Amino acid sequence: MTHAYEDDIRARAYKLWEEAGKPEGRMDEFWYEAERQIKAEQVKHELKTPDTL
Repeated sequence: MTHAYEDDIRARAYKLWEEAGKPEGRMDEFWYEAERQIKAEQVKHELKTPDTL
């Protein structure tokens, strides 16, 4: 995992945590959700071709 990728996940997880009201003891949940979202966005971006734009 690159440092930039990890920073993106950390920032997304923090945003999700804030939006959820900053609950204690659930940081792993937000980390995994952020990672899932970012991976899904990367796949979606990679699947774009001139035919699907």
